[in-house]
Amino acid sequence: MFRITLFIITLLIAFSTTASEKTTQQDEVLDINDMPLGGDFTLYSSQGEFSLEQLRGKVVLLYFGYTKCPDVCPTSLAFLTQALNELNDDELKAVNGVFISIDPKRDGFDVLDDYVSYFHPNLIGVTGSDREIAAVAKNYGAQYYEVALEGSAFGYAVNHSAVTYLVTPEGELRFVFPHQTPSSVILEAIRHVLAGK
Repeated sequence: MFRITLFIITLLIAFSTTASEKTTQQDEVLDINDMPLGGDFTLYSSQGEFSLEQLRGKVVLLYFGYTKCPDVCPTSLAFLTQALNELNDDELKAVNGVFISIDPKRDGFDVLDDYVSYFHPNLIGVTGSDREIAAVAKNYGAQYYEVALEGSAFGYAVNHSAVTYLVTPEGELRFVFPHQTPSSVILEAIRHVLAGK
């Protein structure tokens, strides 16, 4: 049942996010690669080494993005935040969000902490070396690449897939939500998993 659900949601991604969806900085929303496997990984936060395994026992919402993203990341994180804000105190204790920066050159730990704290206190910002990030992205089917921005102070944008991944308390990738999935859908999925379904 899990694989069928994941497959259906992945198909939704293909139809709802296309390479023609651009922002003013030329960011594109990319599709994810094939059927993502998910899995544990180790990156780094301002508190030191961060492992997904540290959040075992909690529902985890993962998102790959970068802090200079003009539109796509803030939109996705806003929907995620709306879902978290609907949780009661007990539910919230069992849920964490992890923002994985794909732009380690610009997203230092201070920048990441400021960025995620703007959205929700249950969000953790993590990053790593280019190689480490690429390995995690591969496991989750995430895609990204830099695009030069001539005449812009930003220098470059990063086109990237823009899905939110839900990982169960057991560490299993359960749902993949396309860009602009309503917060009500994310909330329902969180509660579904918290209920042990």
